[in-house]
Amino acid sequence: MSGFFKSSVGRKVSMALSAFFLMIFLLQHLTINTMSVISADLFNEVSHFMGTNPLVQFVLQPILIFGVVFHFVMGFILELQNKRARKVSYAKNNGAANSSWMSRNMIWSGVAILAFIVLHFIDFWFPEINTKFIQGDWSGLHDGKFRYFHELQLKFVNPARVAAYCVAFVFLGLHLAHGFTSAFQSVGAASLRKKLNKVGLAYAILVPLGFIIVALFHHLSYNH
Repeated sequence: MSGFFKSSVGRKVSMALSAFFLMIFLLQHLTINTMSVISADLFNEVSHFMGTNPLVQFVLQPILIFGVVFHFVMGFILELQNKRARKVSYAKNNGAANSSWMSRNMIWSGVAILAFIVLHFIDFWFPEINTKFIQGDWSGLHDGKFRYFHELQLKFVNPARVAAYCVAFVFLGLHLAHGFTSAFQSVGAASLRKKLNKVGLAYAILVPLGFIIVALFHHLSYNH
């Protein structure tokens, strides 16, 4: 198994599998966030279930955190590996002519997304951990009311924070535009490249756009 992760093919396949996992999570996360636009009560109920269910909290959440860390660590390792390879190939080829801008800058879009994840953790995950594990409050209640929807809206009051979220989602779209197709190619689906390009482009546009709409909705509705 250790030999698998040390090989170039093994690293790319493991990177692709972690990407699939995170892309599925993004759809699930967007679905729940979209509920906050449709109904505050519905969003509160689903958030309460996700925030108090033992399977989600003690099994799926650690797996998600591991998946995020693994994906970024493997991404940096592959970038270093590719840089070493490009030192030789760039002497013979024009890198810009042989690859897209997005593929050459995946590391930078990844860094921007990582910075956003840290902000997102500070905004939502750390306070949740503090409430449940430090304060010992697992009720999901404050003053007799679900807190989830209210806390979500409060995070989008500041326009600077909303702008930071929107910029981060643009970087996410750029990252997904190449990463979606690349992940499938890494697991041997290169023959479906044309179809995957269309599906990947739709995913890279619609998913980040959905998050942006949610952020703008709460900012505008709270301030008006």
